[in-house]
Amino acid sequence: MKANQLLQSDTQFSVAWKTTCKTVEEKENPAKAPAISGKKFTLQLMRETNIVRELARKVAGIAALPIHQKTIALWKANNAKKPVRPMVIIDQIPWHEMDVDGELEPQCNDPFLRKLEIELRRTLYRWNHMPADFVIEPAIRIPKTIRNTGFGFACKEITSALDEKNDVVGHAYIDQIMTDADIEKIHAPELVLDEAATARDEARSHEVFDGILDVRMEGMIPTYAMWDIIVQWRNPEAILYDLADRPEFLHSLARRLTDAHLAMLDSLEKQGLLGAPQSWIHCTGAFTDELPAPGFDANHPKAKDLWTYGMSQIFSSVSPHMHEEFELPYLKPWFERFGMGYYGCCEPLDQKLPMIRKLPNIRKVSMSPWVDIKRGAEGIGSDYVFSRKPSPALLAGDQWDPSAVASDLRATRDACRRHGCPLEFILKDISTVRYQPQRLWEWAALASEIVSE
Repeated sequence: MKANQLLQSDTQFSVAWKTTCKTVEEKENPAKAPAISGKKFTLQLMRETNIVRELARKVAGIAALPIHQKTIALWKANNAKKPVRPMVIIDQIPWHEMDVDGELEPQCNDPFLRKLEIELRRTLYRWNHMPADFVIEPAIRIPKTIRNTGFGFACKEITSALDEKNDVVGHAYIDQIMTDADIEKIHAPELVLDEAATARDEARSHEVFDGILDVRMEGMIPTYAMWDIIVQWRNPEAILYDLADRPEFLHSLARRLTDAHLAMLDSLEKQGLLGAPQSWIHCTGAFTDELPAPGFDANHPKAKDLWTYGMSQIFSSVSPHMHEEFELPYLKPWFERFGMGYYGCCEPLDQKLPMIRKLPNIRKVSMSPWVDIKRGAEGIGSDYVFSRKPSPALLAGDQWDPSAVASDLRATRDACRRHGCPLEFILKDISTVRYQPQRLWEWAALASEIVSE
């Protein structure tokens, strides 16, 4: 998972910005956005607005196709552990390598319109080239502007890039938490809705999309990847040594951060700033008839109305016992609050399923490229969705080999069939396809064929 996603609310796959609720840390300057209400559009702004509206019309036409309701029904069945067939989706795409004939090239200069244009173009691209089980809804999700003071630390890092166009880079994090006094600097963030900025974005969105797509103002979808956050404040090597040398120090750190996150969740609930309903959670379909919970109030969603997710990628190399000791006591109170949960990301979890079974409300478990597929399928059975992450390395080699992809996908499919596992294939963390986007298109077509065999 990309580091810059860890402190954000969940990615939205439907026609939505891939930014999340905007915060103070982004140093947004509302004055940069041209005022719309009560003023004439300039000719340039009119032209750019028409560009976005035309793209939205194309998206709306696709969203009206009956296939999307059928795909939603398939997602719901899989998430209810009553699968019809395995599901397939692609996310975290290397968009800088994807353009074909300029179809992804933005034409708008206005920052607000440009974000919308980019996402609409990407939505159309996905549908045209690699739809798989992607669902396009007749709506645009606009993030509310929620001011956030943070948890007390900002990430300090050195990055290294092999491709300046690629946002996937190497990270060397600067250690900031070395003493008990440093732990005390962690605090619950102060969150407040910027009503003026949110109203401005909502008004602009209606100007652009009314009569074409519904405008949905989106609150926060909080998640808790505790150790993936801590690793940005205390470097990975130090954490792994601390597990053995300073266990109480790490427990104190985990308790402090957990208390801060639970306080943040309380604040979001009290202020009605949570986002609901959800269509996607951690790159997978969140469609379900089980949420929101009974008594749902659209103006004040509760955590129990939502999916959440957690992970601990830094614990990939630690024992199941140690993983449970330093994860379960802190993730359990978080997942207890939510309606449904997804656990895991790139860390191999095939030998850690007993711990996951102790987490409440888990519905999907990540099975990364490094798991033993047979052991994972046997351990999951029909109790959870086997959320398979096929290796993106198969798309990054010097030569593209579809037969290797097919063999990998069929091995997972067959293991899950033998053990009755609901299965989804989530191709993500795709750093490169060697500037050959057709590889990704072929992967989507091949995967969709294999799950229907």
